[in-house]
Amino acid sequence: MADISGDARLAAFAPVDSTARVDAVVRRLTDAITLGLLADGEQLPSEAGLAARLGVSTVTLREALMALRQQGMVETRRGRGGGSFVRVPPEAPEVAGRLRAFTVEELRDLGDHYAAIAGAAARLAAQRALPEDVVPLRRTLQEMADARDGAQLRRLHGRFHIEVAAVSQSARLTQEEIRLQADIGPLLWLAHLEEDGPSARHHAIAEAIHRGDDDHARSLAERHVLEAVEHLIELRLRQP
Repeated sequence: MADISGDARLAAFAPVDSTARVDAVVRRLTDAITLGLLADGEQLPSEAGLAARLGVSTVTLREALMALRQQGMVETRRGRGGGSFVRVPPEAPEVAGRLRAFTVEELRDLGDHYAAIAGAAARLAAQRALPEDVVPLRRTLQEMADARDGAQLRRLHGRFHIEVAAVSQSARLTQEEIRLQADIGPLLWLAHLEEDGPSARHHAIAEAIHRGDDDHARSLAERHVLEAVEHLIELRLRQP
């Protein structure tokens, strides 16, 4: 199983929103599986335990697990050693084609929103991080440097930003980072396809958090997002 920081994993099991509970549980677990916060083959907590952690009834949880089984993202085994197990889906096909669904104005607005979230998370992380909190960031950077697979590198890229948000100690910011990574992470990755490891910006964000330089951490995180979105806009303008 991937060695992911505890705070980032805990966000996957935080109580869901009180509206549309089944859909909210499905979305939360789908995002966690897609982003690699839950590893392929990992056993989920018992139904009673998982329902309690998500703040829903066991009936709601069972409906959500049924939907996830139908999507091929969860496998349930009966008998001794049984339970519900994660199944990570293959990479979504033709990510570049999704870019056509966005106008330039929508991409720019999305970038403004994401930059605000990423910047706030990095600023708070720099203010609140203890030395041990930076360890998961550096570990993920090393895994990015060692990655030999584009899909693995993309997941690690998203995981790094989720872990930054987790270090901020803000559950809402962490959950919003997870949501954004699940929604547009594959699109943002189009701006990083030429990278074969962590960028200088990733290292700089981690170091700013380690030093407690909150203004610099915020600026770096915002710039990282906005530069990626600017590149996406360039790609979108080249499309017919």
